[in-house]
Amino acid sequence: MATAVETLGKLERRITISFPLTEVRAEVEKRLKVQAKTAKAPGFRPGKVPLKMVAAQYGYQIETEVLNDKVGRAFNDAANAAELRVAGYPRIEPKEESPAGVLTFDATFEIYPEVVVGDLSTVEIETVKADVSETEIDKTIEILRKQRVHFHTKGEAGEHGDGGEAVAANGDRVTVDFVGSIDGVEFPGGKAEDYAFVLGEGRMLPEFEAATVGLKVGEAKTFPLAFPEDYHGKDVAGKTASFTITLKKLEWAHLPEVDAEFAKSLGVADGDVAKMREDIKVNLEREVAGRVKARNKEAVMDALVKTATLDVPQALIAQDTERLAEMTRQDMAQRGMNVKDIPFPPELFAEKAERRVRLGLILSQLVGENKLQAQPEQVKAQVEDFAQSYEDPREVLKYYYSDRRRLAEVEALVLEENVVNYVLGLSKTSSKVVAFDELMGSNAQA
Repeated sequence: MATAVETLGKLERRITISFPLTEVRAEVEKRLKVQAKTAKAPGFRPGKVPLKMVAAQYGYQIETEVLNDKVGRAFNDAANAAELRVAGYPRIEPKEESPAGVLTFDATFEIYPEVVVGDLSTVEIETVKADVSETEIDKTIEILRKQRVHFHTKGEAGEHGDGGEAVAANGDRVTVDFVGSIDGVEFPGGKAEDYAFVLGEGRMLPEFEAATVGLKVGEAKTFPLAFPEDYHGKDVAGKTASFTITLKKLEWAHLPEVDAEFAKSLGVADGDVAKMREDIKVNLEREVAGRVKARNKEAVMDALVKTATLDVPQALIAQDTERLAEMTRQDMAQRGMNVKDIPFPPELFAEKAERRVRLGLILSQLVGENKLQAQPEQVKAQVEDFAQSYEDPREVLKYYYSDRRRLAEVEALVLEENVVNYVLGLSKTSSKVVAFDELMGSNAQA
């Protein structure tokens, strides 16, 4: 039996559930008899264990299962009868004061809120767009050249030249021995042999690189180095050390020419440089389109959060907070970090979780009201678009359509895009051109 629904707050409700103790005992006894048919105990054949021994071994577990089943079923029946959409899970607590022979529980829970989306025709949204020019293609080619750099001994003649005077300069790769001391005492981590790095990449502290520039092979230099206060090595942070560095090897960087061989290294079979540039442009345009779509989606989501009115169930925020914490833990573990004993305070994720839940409720409302569900042809088109950047598109199609969960992820993306297009079609939009570098440096995510 369940009482009428009590209203405790805007979204919080309570239902009191009760049933005779005799019902619980009868069901427990029934399940114990079933368990006894297969129960095992020393000195007894299977199925011949006395019921008292079965009760002693399994009684608590079975009683808990019976209570959970009866309370859960009674709660669901009461919530359905009252036509309530329960958000999250109810908090079940036994009532201390119950009539004799009766078990009574309070089920406290939240319901889904009413979502009111404002007048979208009055909403102003600024979208962005960006172009891929020859300059961006040239920059990308330079990056690709640097990724394929070759180093040659500086000062020695070779098929690519000698690299100029054999003196260390920015862009050169140097191999050094060094030793550092503070107040005349060497410190851990302050000594190395045959240590290689490229000057100008910022891997070493500025004083270290500055001291290396201008050296010739075999030369040494002693110089002071002041460690920053926030240096990762706490033992030396904020202190000044004396370093002696010896240059053992000096190499200059040779970047490959932009020619047929370079084009072939990028997958252009016939080495056509013009085709290589066109391929790079297509890839950049695909990347730009994705970034633009993400930025514009973020603008729409921001507008919806500001426009819609709703109360967000705390139970759903708590669930999403746990989900985000677990995702973070798994991501860190995959990166090789030991996160077993690292605490993840809920407040780290609460704000993001609240926004995600709020947006989820708003999107659900818009989708239901305006029939914006992802259609099969839209999902297929999205998967085919993903497949374009892979060598074997058919394998990509198989990857998604062989797993319902993967396909559901694509459906969610399409659904969001439907909402974005719907909102942009109703709102007052303006557009601005953003620089390529600015766009590519952004990480817009809804």
